[in-house]
Amino acid sequence: MQLQSRLPESNLPALTRIRFRVRGIVQGVGFRPFVYQLADALKLSGWVRNDAEGVLIEVEGTNLRGFLIRLETELPLLADVRSIESEFIPADGQAGFEVRESLGGAAGTMIGADVTVCEDCLQEMFSSEDLRHLYPFLNCTNCGPRYTITRAVPYDRANTSMADFALCEACEGEYHNPADRRFHAQPTACPSCGPQLSHSLEEIIQTINAGGIVALKGIGGFHLICDARDDAAVKRLRERKNRDAKPFAIMALNTHSAERFVSISAAEASILESKERPILLCDKTEDTSLSGTIAPDLSALGVMLPYAPLHYLLFHEALGRPEGTGWLNAPQDPVFVVTSANPGGEPLVIGNEEARFRLSQLADLIVDHNRDILIRTDDSVMRMIAGAPAFIRRARGFTPVPVELGEDLPPTLALGGHLKSTICVTRGREAFLSQHIGDVENAETYGFLRETVDHLLSTLDVKPEIVACDLHPDFLSSRFAEETGLPLVRAQHHHAHCAAVAAEHQIEGPLLGLALDGYGYGQKGEAWGGELLRLEGANFQRLGHLANLAAPGGDKAALEPWRLAVGLLEQQGRGDLIAERFSFQPMADAVRALVGSGHATETSSCGRHFDAAASLIGVTDYNRYEGEVAMRLEALVDAPMLGENLWSLREGVLDLSRLYARLADLPHTLKDQKLGAALFHGTLIDGFAELIRHAADKTGVSLVALSGGCFLNRVLSEGLISALTESNITPLIHRQVPTNDGGLSLGQALIAGRTSKMEL
Repeated sequence: MQLQSRLPESNLPALTRIRFRVRGIVQGVGFRPFVYQLADALKLSGWVRNDAEGVLIEVEGTNLRGFLIRLETELPLLADVRSIESEFIPADGQAGFEVRESLGGAAGTMIGADVTVCEDCLQEMFSSEDLRHLYPFLNCTNCGPRYTITRAVPYDRANTSMADFALCEACEGEYHNPADRRFHAQPTACPSCGPQLSHSLEEIIQTINAGGIVALKGIGGFHLICDARDDAAVKRLRERKNRDAKPFAIMALNTHSAERFVSISAAEASILESKERPILLCDKTEDTSLSGTIAPDLSALGVMLPYAPLHYLLFHEALGRPEGTGWLNAPQDPVFVVTSANPGGEPLVIGNEEARFRLSQLADLIVDHNRDILIRTDDSVMRMIAGAPAFIRRARGFTPVPVELGEDLPPTLALGGHLKSTICVTRGREAFLSQHIGDVENAETYGFLRETVDHLLSTLDVKPEIVACDLHPDFLSSRFAEETGLPLVRAQHHHAHCAAVAAEHQIEGPLLGLALDGYGYGQKGEAWGGELLRLEGANFQRLGHLANLAAPGGDKAALEPWRLAVGLLEQQGRGDLIAERFSFQPMADAVRALVGSGHATETSSCGRHFDAAASLIGVTDYNRYEGEVAMRLEALVDAPMLGENLWSLREGVLDLSRLYARLADLPHTLKDQKLGAALFHGTLIDGFAELIRHAADKTGVSLVALSGGCFLNRVLSEGLISALTESNITPLIHRQVPTNDGGLSLGQALIAGRTSKMEL
């Protein structure tokens, strides 16, 4: 917490009145009842209210120092106070303390993220004597939806999708009782006055047990759900979603239930059980009771625990409606596949009519309710890297919590890239990253992008003075940036990746950056993806890169890695192996001729190097979804292995030709594929470590940002972090935003903001 004003150390007058301005996530988290109860306990008079900047408090009495101390140290569970300012004002002799109506004005506060149902609410939901027994929409100030149901700040019921639900007498009493934990809990309701499901829990579970697929409306959108042990049901889900192999996530009741399928450390359990409840990638066990088509050929499985009351009710119904709450923490059999409900490539479905139109061919039963979802928000996805969680997708539970910058930036809108898109809006020294938007390659997702921009700017009451986008001229996000008419900064893709790390870690001085991913538009339009940069201020310099690969067919090579392998073999004069290894590919001779002519597209992409290596050792010749080949290659590695003299470094170019010559000679047995994968990872780690050491010695900069989608590879990330640390070089990685393109907008915002400040 940053306190901007403190009470004087001298004795205060016997009767003093002080106004406190509290900023941060302080609305919808029980902050006003907390202040009321605190003032009451200390026998202080005054009032508290929400406004567009946060919470405003006036208190009068003789124990104001104690009030401030407890205000700082005894916060509500979900509160995140960023600053407290105070000023003395004239005493007015007011009697008692009250909670006043909210005020509007220019927004300067934040809406809280959606969080899991709390233990108190779970106890009520499964108590047969309680008003909200088995009610799927219960919540209190300590839990439930926030961001996804809010139109505007202040966070009051009238500004949420609960505005149409008039409170019954019982709920009204709780809502206005400062001693009740539902005091001003904006989404509060009960079976008499709140939202209702369209179908019974019994019908939902009957459909799932019969092998059906249910589209279920949740917190941030609809999910498609089926029995994770029913192989036929999972295959039907794949067929209907046109999703051949991309992994699904599962939902288990608790960590004890999930431990049959994945190994879970204490740190991983704390993430799974956290109030944010992300999907977490965990290493698979040898259990084979789940459908083998959930995450085929991968060593990790995405797992999440229930976070909405409705999820718990599904397990309750599936278990035959057990009494009490003891069953909640015991290992249980039901496990569901839970995946975003959307036709391939389109945004998550949130509306009831929208669901009936778009999901009728995907689901056997569509279950909605009459509480509107205002902001579509996917589940967040994380994995453990170097002992702490790292984002794969940042959305529900974390949006719109801001990243604290180390400097003030002008109001900036950054529009991200093309894949895994997010947007970023800056306000002062806060950067607000949107929820995951997705791949901006169709009209529906482009509409979602624009919708997200409008909502975030409106909610934050920010009028941007500058807009940032990717250097690539043909991205839809870049075209949108041009249409705004604002001063435009085009940020090079890998510069933005590394700048996002600088933003997270509040680095203003010189910084090395290693960006490893699948593709980024280079300074002259080249296909970059394995880049060592030096960053300072708003500028960067390219210091080195991976040696270029021939990528015959351009973008097609990313889908068909065999093309990359043919290119490597042709360049090494191994035509005999091309004829032997790729005889089944009718285009192999044409691809070989294209490479031999010197007219094939070239790329320094680390992602394409992963693809080429996997094809060379016979793992697979096709990417059925983005990153599949790299993940399958990683899954083969027990530990990275360093071969002798398998890379070379010359004038900043890391050449892996000798590694590929070694891999090409390996037989295609599983044992040799594991050897090849271990050698590939070990060689990358050793080669990149030396590339960075050389640059650090030359520039005198010993901080290095590691960014780009390839750093979701735990073997590569942890190996390189260890090697650099041993060389007294400090590696910085992403912790608050995704290392893949989901973090680009943060880096773009920093570059644009610094550029604007330089020009003033």
